[in-house]
Amino acid sequence: MAQIIQLVVIALATLGMGAATMTVMKEDVPDLQVPDGPWTASGALDGRAFEIVGKDTESGAVLENRITFRDGAFQSADCQDYCDFGWSTYETKTIDGVIHFTVRTLCPDAPHTVVWYGKVEGDAVALDLTWTTRRWYWTNQIIATATGTRVTEIAEG
Repeated sequence: MAQIIQLVVIALATLGMGAATMTVMKEDVPDLQVPDGPWTASGALDGRAFEIVGKDTESGAVLENRITFRDGAFQSADCQDYCDFGWSTYETKTIDGVIHFTVRTLCPDAPHTVVWYGKVEGDAVALDLTWTTRRWYWTNQIIATATGTRVTEIAEG
């Protein structure tokens, strides 16, 4: 009988600790919410590249990057260097001569998702993004804003 009581006490203690662990876990957070609209994969920004400077809105860290649009796809140089994100299909819509774009990029080897939303007017770009890392035990998100100017795209050799 004493062994049964010991097993019950151990089981209750284990379950209690598990419940405590679950309550301190960080809940999931949503990715950047992109405005609704008639998004299309038009390739409207193909052949353009922008040097951007941004800021992590929480830490204030400065972020420098180059984003490139080619053949209906988008690539961030920093994302490529960090996790080999590759090229991702982007979508656009034009409102009053301003090209709005959005793209969701995924790291193939880790649980990183970056959602981009930007506006291109002439040779200038302004954008918002979230970089979200989701693991079973926590979710971390970096929220950033950036602006930039168009640069000449260097052809791959």
